[in-house]
Amino acid sequence: MNTAITVLRRVPTLSEYKHLCQEVGWNDYMNFDVAEESLSRSLFGVVIEDQGKPIGMGRVVGDGRIYFYIQDIVVLPGYQNQGIGKMIMETIKQFLEEHAPEKAFVGLFASQGKESFYTKYGFQNHDGMTGMFGVIHNGRLS
Repeated sequence: MNTAITVLRRVPTLSEYKHLCQEVGWNDYMNFDVAEESLSRSLFGVVIEDQGKPIGMGRVVGDGRIYFYIQDIVVLPGYQNQGIGKMIMETIKQFLEEHAPEKAFVGLFASQGKESFYTKYGFQNHDGMTGMFGVIHNGRLS
């Protein structure tokens, strides 16, 4: 592992967020017009840098008491499969274990094919529960 890699316990800046999202092809899925406000409402964030350049990020959103959701886990393509995602998840896991109360619900949506990465951190499908979501398009939930 490169010794110039640093883990910063902070929310990414808008510029970092946009850059990282764009680099992994999330342009069509993100509303960058509201991203700055969304970032400011994060409960926790982590940015991974290589020689001062952001190469990965993750954040936690939710109400901070009962519900916590892990969002925006991104690692630049050139840095994938080098342990950067693990650094992000370990940092988030530490935050959750220090701040989330007993019986808190911690959720996330995994990209197809990435489920096994998250099972290492205790995430799994639960009997009787189905993960679902909708997206607002043209002012309508669909």
